[in-house]
Amino acid sequence: MNLILQGSAELALIEKLAAPARPARIEAIHPHAWRCVDADHSPEIRKRIDAACLDARVDATFIEAGLRLSDFSLLAMDMDSTVITIECIDEIADMQGLKPQVAAITEAAMRGELDFAASLIRRVALLEGLDAGALQKVYDERLRLSPGAEDLIAAAHAAGVKTLLVSGGFTFFTDRVRQRLNLDYSHANVLEIIDGKLSGKVTGGIVDADEKKRTVERVCATLGVPSSRAIVMGDGANDLKMMGVAGLSVAYRAKPVVRAEADVALNFSGLDGILPLLAQ
Repeated sequence: MNLILQGSAELALIEKLAAPARPARIEAIHPHAWRCVDADHSPEIRKRIDAACLDARVDATFIEAGLRLSDFSLLAMDMDSTVITIECIDEIADMQGLKPQVAAITEAAMRGELDFAASLIRRVALLEGLDAGALQKVYDERLRLSPGAEDLIAAAHAAGVKTLLVSGGFTFFTDRVRQRLNLDYSHANVLEIIDGKLSGKVTGGIVDADEKKRTVERVCATLGVPSSRAIVMGDGANDLKMMGVAGLSVAYRAKPVVRAEADVALNFSGLDGILPLLAQ
């Protein structure tokens, strides 16, 4: 196993953080990334390094030596607070003057404290009567890509890896982000609009944790590969099931329950923090 450390840190700090793993050597592989070769990796060592790195604002990942991006066939990503920096439903609610109420429900659902489908129905119901033009306003004025998104997608495409955006959010936004980033697939909830206004309902099935998992498996089946050839990224509890079937699961600036389960936790790096982990 190698230990990859990423962050704005001097070599002396990197050597100190890596010391419990007793690596054979430390190599600079990027201006802000180091590979600690042949690192010891017991659960206790990982725990010590993770805690120290979190305090130092450095991302630490133990990963199999020689693993390549091209070893995977699919990069599947959550949208809200992963590929983009906002929770779209919270920003839509802000147009109704209801952001604090909706954001509190969103946060609890992402921590795994509420059933996702039930929480979505509650939140969408609060949007009833809002002019549908608010969706475009949120997209134009508030939606921003997370750092490193474009570099990650470009690297995936260059390696022949297909890309999927799978979201418990809404197709209004996933369709636009898919086009913007030239992604291969997307799947999300459909907001019902009647006479130019939100009805307070979604149409069709809800994209919850189970549906996210099924979507990853369906796309992998379409590609003719097992889900172990997928990299899956997310931040909330509703991403855990799809992360669980992946060959490599990545928690991006995620809730503690998600970081604890993931193979990789990017707490400070951008989305392209995956790239130093995998040979190109």
